Amino acid sequence: MSNLHGAVVIITGAAGGFGQELTRQLLEAGSRLILTDIDKTILKERADAIQREVKTGDILALLGINLSEPDGCETLYQQVKDLGIEIDILINNAGIGLFGRMDEVPAEKWERLMQVNLLAPMRLSSLFAADMIRRRQGHIVNISSAAGWIAPAGMAHYTASKFGLRGFSEGLLNEVKIYNVKVTAVYPFYSRTPIIQCKQYGTLAKEDQELPDFIITDPAKVMRQTIQGIIDNKPHVFPDRMAKSISVIKRFFPQLLNWIF
Repeated sequence: MSNLHGAVVIITGAAGGFGQELTRQLLEAGSRLILTDIDKTILKERADAIQREVKTGDILALLGINLSEPDGCETLYQQVKDLGIEIDILINNAGIGLFGRMDEVPAEKWERLMQVNLLAPMRLSSLFAADMIRRRQGHIVNISSAAGWIAPAGMAHYTASKFGLRGFSEGLLNEVKIYNVKVTAVYPFYSRTPIIQCKQYGTLAKEDQELPDFIITDPAKVMRQTIQGIIDNKPHVFPDRMAKSISVIKRFFPQLLNWIF
């Protein structure tokens, strides 16, 4: 089992919905956190608000870094190295969304999505895994999505990033497990975070209907299950009922899943 008390944890996308819950719950567990997001001012406001309520744990650094830029990951890695602190857990949580038919989404928008959702976790995992392999300990957590298993219309770009992150996580695990480095991939369903209000484009945006409220999950509960999965060193975590159902139907009744969506 991974011990979170005193563990040094990096969280990307720490100002977002999942990021704030990870921050809160890991501080409650006594972890020491390095938080990063694109806007340091917003990140600090949200981190300060959490620390006014949670008195355990510690925030070691707040880093404003744009992971959509090719050199963003190297910048993050170097700034962490400058702190002189060994990293126990890397949580690749940063992510963005969009919705629209694949030919109607501007190329620069979906290319940025791929940078943040897939290439940044791959780059950061590569950088920090080398240190973890040297130390023979560490844990990399990739927040994928239930969209890493299914691909509804309008989500081709987003699901490509999450399918890719699922495959990368499995391959990474098989490469680093002999060095006592753990890898966990997490597949939440739609949750009540800002990403469900993502930008929509073109024909499908006009036809899109709002998600029914009863299927949208509580990010606090989703991250609680995620953290338990990290503690238990699970390679795959389906942190809510819908995600669990999708994983089972996808394996055994894939045509039924296609019909549902």
